[in-house]
Amino acid sequence: MPSLLSINNYHYRRGGSDGVYLDHAALMEGLGWRNGFFSMHHPENLPTPWSRYFIDELEFGQAYSLTQKLSMATKSVYSFEAQRKLRSLLRDFEPDVAHLHGIYHHHSPSILPVLTGAGIPVVMTAHDLKIACPNYKMFNRTGVCERCRDGSVLNVIRNRCVRDSLTASVIVAAESGLQRSMQTYRKHVTKVVVPSRFYLEMFVEWGWPREQFTYVPNYVDASRFTPSFEPGDYFLYFGRLAPEKGIATLMRAARLAGVKLKIAGSGPMEAELQALQGELHGDTQFLGFQTGEALHALVRGARAVVLPSEWYENAPLSALESFALGKPLIGARIGGIAETIDESENGWTFASKDIAGLTQLLSMVQTMPDSRVAQAGRAARALVEQRFNPEGYANAMLALYSSLGVKTSSTGLASQERDK
Repeated sequence: MPSLLSINNYHYRRGGSDGVYLDHAALMEGLGWRNGFFSMHHPENLPTPWSRYFIDELEFGQAYSLTQKLSMATKSVYSFEAQRKLRSLLRDFEPDVAHLHGIYHHHSPSILPVLTGAGIPVVMTAHDLKIACPNYKMFNRTGVCERCRDGSVLNVIRNRCVRDSLTASVIVAAESGLQRSMQTYRKHVTKVVVPSRFYLEMFVEWGWPREQFTYVPNYVDASRFTPSFEPGDYFLYFGRLAPEKGIATLMRAARLAGVKLKIAGSGPMEAELQALQGELHGDTQFLGFQTGEALHALVRGARAVVLPSEWYENAPLSALESFALGKPLIGARIGGIAETIDESENGWTFASKDIAGLTQLLSMVQTMPDSRVAQAGRAARALVEQRFNPEGYANAMLALYSSLGVKTSSTGLASQERDK
C-alpha cells in the first residue's frame, strides 16, 4: 500500500488551496493510499491523530508580545521547530512521496532538506506565485508587479509589497532572499504541479527549468453540485473582498450597465466597497461571507458569475464550481481565468480593469435570451464533467508519482468506479 504525506499550513478549509490539500488526500485514500499529515495547530483544524506532530500556531496579525513576534519572524524565515517535528513524524511514518501545498511563513522551506535528506520525492502544488514572487501574487499597491524577476528582493521593502507593511515586507524579503541564495525550492522540490498553463509559462519566464513543472488542472466533483440552468435576474461575485479581485471595477461596470449585482464575501476592502456603493447608488447588494448550500443557492439563482480579477489568478475553483452549478462565467483575461472559458460557449472574457468592456458584456448577457444563457450554463456544466473531473486529476497524479519511482496501483479512479 503506497503512502502519502500531505503538508499544508492549515488542516481545515480556510481557502481554496486548503480544500485542494484535503480533497487530494481523500482522493488518494479512496485509491488505497495511506495518508499522513503535517500541518500547524489551529482551533479550527479538523481532528486528526497526526496533530501530535503539528507545529505550534503561528498567526500573524494577532496580539502577541514583542518576544513572541520576534520568534515568529525568525520561524517564518527558517523554522527549526518544523524540522524537528517533521523528523519525529518521519520516524513513525515512512511516506513514499510528500506532497506540499502551502508551507511558507509557517513551516518555512526549511522542511524541504529534511524530506530530500530522507530520500522522499517532493511534489509541490503551486497554488500561487510564491516560489517566484516574494509576496506570492505579483501584485502590490501599484498593481501587477514583476520587479523582482530581474531585480533584488529588496523591491519588496521599497514597495511595501506585503500588506503595505514595512515590517511584514522586511520579514518576507529576508525569507525570500535566503531561499533564493540557497536555491531551496529548486534543489529540493522534485516536481511542481501547476493548475494553469499560465503559471507554468510565468515560472519559466522567471528562470525556472520547464522540466521541473507538470500541468495538472484543478477539478470539482460535479456529482456533488446540483445545477440550475434557468437564468436569474442578477450577476454574482463571490470570493475575497481584496484589491486584486477587481470588485470596484465590477461595481462601476454594473452601475453603468444598469444591472443588479450581488457580492458574497468578506475581506480588507469591505468598508471601502461599501463606501463606493454609497457614491455609485447602483443596484448592488453585499451579502457577507457565504458558504455551503447557501452559497450554492446564490450561484444557482444568478444569471452569470463574474470574476473581474486584476492580478495573475491561477485556476480559481470558484470558476469550476460555478460551471458545476450550471452558470456561465464572465471573466477577466488575466492569469489562468481564460483557460476555463470557451468564448461565447460557456462564458465571455474582457480585458482586465476595462470598465467599458465589462459594462458592454454585462449589458449583452442581461439582454440575451434566457435560452441562450441557459445553453451556456449547460456547456459550462459539461466542461467540468468532461475535462475538470476527479478521474482525470487522480490519474494524472498517479502518473506523476509513478514517474518519480513510487509504486502506485495500476488502476486509477475511473477503473475503480467501473468495477463497483
